Amino acid sequence: MNNVQPHILLSDTMTAAKYVLLPGDHKRLDSVVPYLENVEHLTFNREFRSLRGWYHGIEVLVVSTGIGGPSTAIALHELYNIGVRNAIRIGSCGALQPSLQLGDLVLACGAVRDEGTSKTYMDIQYPAVPCPELLHHLRSNSKKNNFSSVTGIVRSHDSFYTTKEDKICDYWSAHGVLAADMETAPLFVIGQMLGMRTASILNVVVRYQEKVEEGISNYVDQQNSCLQGEKNEIILALDSILSDSKSTTK
Repeated sequence: MNNVQPHILLSDTMTAAKYVLLPGDHKRLDSVVPYLENVEHLTFNREFRSLRGWYHGIEVLVVSTGIGGPSTAIALHELYNIGVRNAIRIGSCGALQPSLQLGDLVLACGAVRDEGTSKTYMDIQYPAVPCPELLHHLRSNSKKNNFSSVTGIVRSHDSFYTTKEDKICDYWSAHGVLAADMETAPLFVIGQMLGMRTASILNVVVRYQEKVEEGISNYVDQQNSCLQGEKNEIILALDSILSDSKSTTK
């Protein structure tokens, strides 16, 4: 069946992949390419750019989601419609703990639902949590690769520039939340409701109490530790897909 999706412009005749990597930035697809074989660039519409390739014989899709929950939700629904069942976010985050350094990886075991998208799907009491098997593979492969990573709760939100940003960040920092992004909570909630297995790896690109503009400048200027973190999260996601594909509990 040729069921071309209206936003990602993919169909189940274009790919048989069960796994997808979800960066926010469409440019990050170029960073994934060197790790895949037989790469085929597929579509590019709005914020949704896609390609597919093979990692140790496993077909993997890579689709950019753009910034925030609404576009992430669109991507998830349309990927589900073409048969994708496992989604790993490879994103960036701002640290909420002073111990986190640029390039560290945060493996989200849960997310504060401080954004709007997930609330349109389910009451706030519903937890935003990843697939435990995928999280296990992330933690195991991070250890094998000797990556600097930490597992914990993140906060997903909708604005970089609210005038209350400092107060909000200090509140969640004081309650042990590790980092902030915009997509992890909707990824977890919507994925769970669709029956998709999800996980989220976040590369620290802004230190705690550092201005967003300074952190983003570090990233744009190809600051070494941020770039290494990006490479590490890509390797970690792909190695975890390989581990999961070999697992008997899928």
